[in-house]
Amino acid sequence: MRVSQLFTKTSKTAPADEVSKNAQLLIRGGYVYKEMAGVYAYLPLGIMVLENIKKIVREEMNAIQSNELIMTALQRQEIWEKTGRWSEEVVDIWFKTKLQDDTVLGLGWSHEEPIVEMLKNFVQSYKDLPISLYQFQTKMRNELRAKSGIMRGREFVMKDMYSFHATAEELETYYNETIDAYKRVYQRLGLGDDTYVTFASGGAFTKFSHEFQTICDAGEDVIYLHREKNIAINEEVIDEAIAELGINRDELEKVKTAEVGNIFNFGSQKTEEMGLQFTNNEGQLSPIYMGSYGIGITRVMGVIAEKFSDDKGLVWPEAIAPAQVYLAPIGTDEAVMLVADELYEVLTAAGIGVLYDDRDERPGAKFADADLLGIPLRVVISSKTVANAQYEVKSRTAAEPEMLDKAALLKRLGL
Repeated sequence: MRVSQLFTKTSKTAPADEVSKNAQLLIRGGYVYKEMAGVYAYLPLGIMVLENIKKIVREEMNAIQSNELIMTALQRQEIWEKTGRWSEEVVDIWFKTKLQDDTVLGLGWSHEEPIVEMLKNFVQSYKDLPISLYQFQTKMRNELRAKSGIMRGREFVMKDMYSFHATAEELETYYNETIDAYKRVYQRLGLGDDTYVTFASGGAFTKFSHEFQTICDAGEDVIYLHREKNIAINEEVIDEAIAELGINRDELEKVKTAEVGNIFNFGSQKTEEMGLQFTNNEGQLSPIYMGSYGIGITRVMGVIAEKFSDDKGLVWPEAIAPAQVYLAPIGTDEAVMLVADELYEVLTAAGIGVLYDDRDERPGAKFADADLLGIPLRVVISSKTVANAQYEVKSRTAAEPEMLDKAALLKRLGL
């Protein structure tokens, strides 16, 4: 993509009311536009990052035999009343609205109840199980706090997955497979070393859950770590969890974190409340066991922006960066532009993402934008590099650039 084709521009400032570092940098870089507190539009570069995150998540969910679908955002009141979760006393983050005929609807904050209702049309026998389904969808939550940029939104993109099983043991097996899949996701996103499976409250979902918490100074959660035993406990359930796990509180380390995922084992509670059953191999009606698994796609983007940025701007991991190379020709000399155009075509044809800064702009401005945007590798072409048949190459976090010939540059990019 050529920078001249982007309608967005970088900025030295962010909205005065934006206090979170992740949103400040994402706004300045032209990745997002702030509509209001907790509500952001995702612009072309932001979409590229989100799609790269979704690609990793999609691959890992497909690997554990989950099928992708898209459920509706509009939710029927009577479905949620079956489990009591329509009540504001149970779930206090509903956005609700009315049709013109005064039918009351909810805007989806989660999808357990609707997906259970849907499966009544598809599950009859034990031969129909197990089933696992996931989606990427915009959720709506009337959050009281919305001051952490895209790390806590009132409108956000989520991957939610739901699995259905004939026995509690089969659900437990799949639940653990999902934990392993989530660990692979966070490892591929560059968060693996700082992300912990955390014993937590189930909130409006169930009594207990497991969260995936990433160490982050800007996070809104506090967890207690036992690094030797690889145990993490959310502060909300610390006393109860300590008693259940039989560990000493003095052995735990208190750290600030951001929640990047959560999973819930509902057992058969949800399906029994809603009347979803199956006929087992003995011809008897039996309850179905259900799990629910979420990853906040936009929240993960915000956590990565928060954790990996520096005083110059964003620092994207290669796996999710909007491009691998920031190509910056210096000046408008014909020889320079010919070499830049050629490299752009070669890299693009080879499947390497390139953000080509083809603007007639001073070098300092191009370098500053390269740093702000956080592209992993900056490649500069100038009259001097052309004369020496080389390229000036600098990784985003390197102190100094290096000079490489074409063969060495292509090798550096895995070509």
